[in-house]
Amino acid sequence: MNRGAIFYLVIGGLVVIVSVLGYQLYQDRKQPQGVQIHVGPKGVSIENK
Repeated sequence: MNRGAIFYLVIGGLVVIVSVLGYQLYQDRKQPQGVQIHVGPKGVSIENK
């Protein structure tokens, strides 16, 4: 492999890694829709989102 091919391979890998991490961050911060049920020390609470 020559330097150009290695350079593009590294850049492509970095793009894939950043894309996957960005999607995971988006999924973690996205508010769930529907009904949420919480069980805690004060009992059960149901929230409609």
